[in-house]
Amino acid sequence: MTDLISLARAVMAGGRPADAEPGFALPEHEFIEAVSYADADAIREMLRVVIAEDWSGLPVWARNLSYRIACLQRPDDAGLLREAAADLYNFGPDWDDIAADLQARADRIDAGPKPGA
Repeated sequence: MTDLISLARAVMAGGRPADAEPGFALPEHEFIEAVSYADADAIREMLRVVIAEDWSGLPVWARNLSYRIACLQRPDDAGLLREAAADLYNFGPDWDDIAADLQARADRIDAGPKPGA
């Protein structure tokens, strides 16, 4: 199976990865399938690598989907929620309310339970 970073690069390039299965779907479809079942660590690593290579290269839909799936897997990871929020703010204002909610959730997680609760 083609790794997630290669698939993201193929989406960015608008082509097919060299190790893609013959006759398989377009790079976008392969990416969606791979990211749908990837674990949060693999998704975060892919995002770090491809964003470092070309900050605006990965389409917004792919970034949003990737962060959404990672956040669903780790709803209590304040760092991940903040990372996702920051990325949404970069492409707002359509997603500013969602980014604010993610940031508020991260703040609540970091604050922890109230004493005596």
